[in-house]
Amino acid sequence: MERVLGIGGLFMRATDREGLAGWYRDNLGINLHEEWWGGLFPLTHPDDSGGAHNLWSVYSDEPGKDGKRPAAFSLSFRVRDLDAMLAQLKSNGNEAADGEHSEYGDFGYVIDPEGNRIELWQPPAALPPDWRTIVTE
Repeated sequence: MERVLGIGGLFMRATDREGLAGWYRDNLGINLHEEWWGGLFPLTHPDDSGGAHNLWSVYSDEPGKDGKRPAAFSLSFRVRDLDAMLAQLKSNGNEAADGEHSEYGDFGYVIDPEGNRIELWQPPAALPPDWRTIVTE
């Protein structure tokens, strides 16, 4: 049975992303990368091959391509095998879908019984070279 490995990230909607990011920087010491508005918190997990982390990020309040405002919070779970997890979710009658594939990993989504969209993230085998510098900025 597939299971999540941990939280991949927590994301917050903000009407003033720069202002909120500045508050977290000035008050809690969290430096957010200016390009993608996130900060990383390294961690380890026995099932990870290395490079695991938790991500905290602030995202724009602007409506998406579908015209809807993003949720106030978004949750992402790290998974070992995205395809197996999505197949398991679908076989259990859940609404689940494959998503983006990038150098930062593979992403999928599932809708929980309350209608919340949950992101599923399979990190890449090797993180991009700039990943480590983002952590220390």
